[in-house]
Amino acid sequence: VQLQACGGGLVQAGGSLRLSCAASGRTFSAYTMAWFRQAPGKEREFVSRISRSGVSTSYADSVKGRFTMSRDNAKNMVYLQMNSLKPEDTAVYYCTAGPSLSQYSDYWGQGTQVTVSS
Repeated sequence: VQLQACGGGLVQAGGSLRLSCAASGRTFSAYTMAWFRQAPGKEREFVSRISRSGVSTSYADSVKGRFTMSRDNAKNMVYLQMNSLKPEDTAVYYCTAGPSLSQYSDYWGQGTQVTVSS
């Protein structure tokens, strides 16, 4: 599966952004999807993941209550709605895919930059 993320940009603290990730292939619904991020000088970290059906989601504690992940299997799309953004959310965000809820980073898309100004 090939993944392409978009929707990043520059936003003030407290603002919102919605990231999108388009996936190629006819088996999109077979993949658990996830978002990771990497801030400058820091290791890449998990942000959220969503089950194949979209029923189950999981979030890092740092974004819980502010970010919402969703998917549209008919459109081969996943989304990350980011609200109440903080400067520490500044990072390159990547969407990923994998075969299960415990393995969801086999495939990576290119990142999209999110910058939150204080």
